[in-house]
Amino acid sequence: MNVGYQRKIGGTMNRLRNLNLAISSTIVLRLKNSIPLKNSIKFKKAAAVILSLFILSSVSSCAINPATGGANLVLMTQAKEKEIGLEEHEKVLASMGLFEDEDLLAYVTKVGNKVAKVSHRPNLEYTFTIIDSPEINAFALPGGYVYVNRGILTFMNSEAELAAVIAHEIGHITARHAVQQQARGKIAQTAATVGGFVTAVATGSGYVGSQISEVASIWAQTSLSGFGREAELEADSLAAEYLVNAGYDPAAMIEVITVLKNQEDFNKKIANNSGGYHGLFATHPRNDTRLQQAIAAVGNITDNQITETDDTAFRENVDGLIVGRSHQSQSNETRNRYYQNLLGYTLVFPDEWEISETTTTVTASKASVGSVKIEVQRIQDNIEPRIFIKDKMGIENLQKSEALAQYRLIGHTGISKSVQSGNQERVAVIYFGPRVFIIRGEILDPGRIDEIDAELLASVRTFRAIQQGEAFSGNEAKIKFVQASEFFDFSVVARSSRIANYPEETLRLLNGYYPSGNPEVGEWIKLIE
Repeated sequence: MNVGYQRKIGGTMNRLRNLNLAISSTIVLRLKNSIPLKNSIKFKKAAAVILSLFILSSVSSCAINPATGGANLVLMTQAKEKEIGLEEHEKVLASMGLFEDEDLLAYVTKVGNKVAKVSHRPNLEYTFTIIDSPEINAFALPGGYVYVNRGILTFMNSEAELAAVIAHEIGHITARHAVQQQARGKIAQTAATVGGFVTAVATGSGYVGSQISEVASIWAQTSLSGFGREAELEADSLAAEYLVNAGYDPAAMIEVITVLKNQEDFNKKIANNSGGYHGLFATHPRNDTRLQQAIAAVGNITDNQITETDDTAFRENVDGLIVGRSHQSQSNETRNRYYQNLLGYTLVFPDEWEISETTTTVTASKASVGSVKIEVQRIQDNIEPRIFIKDKMGIENLQKSEALAQYRLIGHTGISKSVQSGNQERVAVIYFGPRVFIIRGEILDPGRIDEIDAELLASVRTFRAIQQGEAFSGNEAKIKFVQASEFFDFSVVARSSRIANYPEETLRLLNGYYPSGNPEVGEWIKLIE
């Protein structure tokens, strides 16, 4: 170990000790301000205990991170990490539909293991899983569990790009980001627990232990929602390094992050038109910064370091891959979800309610229980949804009145009495782009008013914009690779595409040509059949 490296580690260790000392000092100061003077002797003894505990923890729980070379504060062995990973993996398998394609999974596993072998934790047993979801995402759990959504595979255009996605997730695992995050939570929890204990000792209260409980499945929540800025940048840098070591061009990181950025740009464009953007990648740092730092960390690459350039296997395994929702995922969804592709919205009606359509309305009903009708109008006046119900619908005495704010859409809802039938009805209006959607749900069973109203309100709260790539008309849509001809043009091809919404934009996004440009002659292009 060289002197510089020793100094780096020593400095990191000192900073961690100082951090813990600061935390403990804060707790002691707060206790001091709340404890009577007559108990100062007990206080001093307790304070000494808590200071010792924190200093001891900073020394005993610091470990050298094999990926970064720095010191990490961890409270878990690798064996425990693997145990938790397996437990959470079983939860993922039970809660998320898997994409059943043995050949594709074998291919993803092959690429993943190639990257894992050159990582900082090559001896860890990695498990790769494909999730049957159209969302463009991937995530990882402690202990070597990597998950790739079917949706992100459809937007990859080379094996190197697939390897880049996997390498990023392996970077999270090798750097033990989830474990570090858990350790920080434990420190905060310990501070609260010890603080309560010291207070009890000093004051003689009947405090018997901490009342704080851990959040269930913190691992899965962290992985799905993303890590902090520094962790994401670190995973990108590690991924670029692993790509080079595995024989892939690290520039694939640029292509992948460009895919994410293009998705952001397109979804924001839709949001400006319809207000439906959720911000799937909102927790990630700015793409330009990530890109610069990740690639710069690799250094200069020689041509002989890039050996994996044949994408034949990639095309063979991705050809025929489902785009959008699969029949299997739809059959797994027991809810009564309705898609209105023309107007671009979707919602879930109550279970077992029959849905019917006309050119102007959508109705769902169940005999002797209730019915709900959706109508649409152009927004004429710039008024609040609550005022729309009062002035435009003529409902003066709205009960249980409340504002709606869901999926970046605004609206208002409440209950009233139907003028025609005298039955109670759930009324809602939702502003969606230039239109206002009017929802009226009538309750037919007077003995179940509260129960049925709860179902209607839950249905109203599921109203949202159809997300890009979520639904295609007819049977399953699948990828088909073709070679571009001399006159290939995305705008022309899109006219005959079966993609229901934004066909040209979707084809461009799938092929890495968003927002403009066309492929060269002979270039492999993904179409939807």
